[in-house]
Amino acid sequence: MERKKRLVVLSGAGMSAESGIRTFRDSGGLWEEYDVMEVASITGWQKNRDLVLRFYNERRRQLEKAVPNEGHKGLADLEKYFDVHIITQNVDNLHERAGSTKILHLHGELTKARSSADPSLVYDIGYRDINPGDRCEKGSQLRPHIVWFGEPVPAMDEAVQIASQAEIFVIIGTSLNVYPAAGLVNYVSSEVTVFLIDPSEVYVPAGRRVEVIKEGASAGVAVLKTKLNL
Repeated sequence: MERKKRLVVLSGAGMSAESGIRTFRDSGGLWEEYDVMEVASITGWQKNRDLVLRFYNERRRQLEKAVPNEGHKGLADLEKYFDVHIITQNVDNLHERAGSTKILHLHGELTKARSSADPSLVYDIGYRDINPGDRCEKGSQLRPHIVWFGEPVPAMDEAVQIASQAEIFVIIGTSLNVYPAAGLVNYVSSEVTVFLIDPSEVYVPAGRRVEVIKEGASAGVAVLKTKLNL
């Protein structure tokens, strides 16, 4: 049986925008309603846990109503032809729900909670709220299983390894402004063609062969398939 080429996807907020998941950075995004440091940083958590819990409870309820878009489904379909690995900056579960099987969440997962004292204690909570007083088995308050500003990204080493083995690299719906995730493209071999799917202008490091597809996720993945001769 012929070996499938390894196709690696780096997806960001624009991947899920068509599914109604509001992004932080776009006009009308969540940062206009919330100070990001109040709801997505360790200092915000220490200052006002109730606000942070409420914010992520709202995100979870929103996610429960959302459905994968044609972009998510198109990436899942690519598994018929390629060894597809998805590195996502998104904390939603829409890649999973569309049928993709190899997904690395760089910034955590909305449908999980973890101990605020022991990061190794992680719990599947689905779309349920986390309330003040909900505790892990060691007695500490549960918190969202999210990597906040000011915290290390534990999955970064694995992401670097996946990116460095890419034979095709696809960037979808990310501004390449959030580090360390934005630096992953630097680990992709210079021989590898990079496809960039985004309706907005995105800066990509010089010296890269980049095929730009100026579309949203759904239309962009459809164009990608034609470029991959599918």
